[in-house]
Amino acid sequence: MFVKNFFSALVILGLIVQVAPNADAQTTAKAETQESKKEKKVESITLGAGCFWCVEAVFQRVKGVEKVVSGYTGGAKPNPTYKEVCTGLTGHAEVIQVTFDPSVVSLETLLEIFWHTHDPTTLNRQGADEGTQYRSAVFYNDDKQRDTAEAVMEKITKEKVYNRKIVTEITPLGEFYPAEDYHQNYFNLNKFRNPYCSSVIAPKVSKFEKYFKEYSVNNKKN
Repeated sequence: MFVKNFFSALVILGLIVQVAPNADAQTTAKAETQESKKEKKVESITLGAGCFWCVEAVFQRVKGVEKVVSGYTGGAKPNPTYKEVCTGLTGHAEVIQVTFDPSVVSLETLLEIFWHTHDPTTLNRQGADEGTQYRSAVFYNDDKQRDTAEAVMEKITKEKVYNRKIVTEITPLGEFYPAEDYHQNYFNLNKFRNPYCSSVIAPKVSKFEKYFKEYSVNNKKN
């Protein structure tokens, strides 16, 4: 009996020794995966280019963009509603906040797309949408983003992309207020129901797909 129990103990001990390293390996692998996720750095930039439905639809289709949130910023009123912003009295602009992976798409590229997919020469207006809430604006997080925005705008100006002066506001980001839920992912959810989507938003999306095809998530070569 003693011998049997002795060898049984050895077998159990051997199993423990074999299992333990595997458990450690799994724990280590899990920790490394979590660490790699932590090391992934994302940035955000906040942009105003008229109706946020339009801008959101464009940037949702950019490779490297991880999240787009429609909202309001640039004014003084806390927690503004859509109806309040539409009055033009809050000082807020309709904007999108873009979270992106700079290892996939650079801020310079995002700003190129921004300036090429709306008219930055019309003050407080995009098409039929008129008012300070529709102003062209870049709201930066730090001096580096400000310098990048100014450099890209200067490049666009020198290339004479537009015949008129670019009036885009480049200003520090204040408080950002996400818009109401029904404004989020608007084009994707309403493109077959709202005529505004087909007549105003769809052409902007098509322009992006045409001129920035290599940056589109719909490009099969990506």
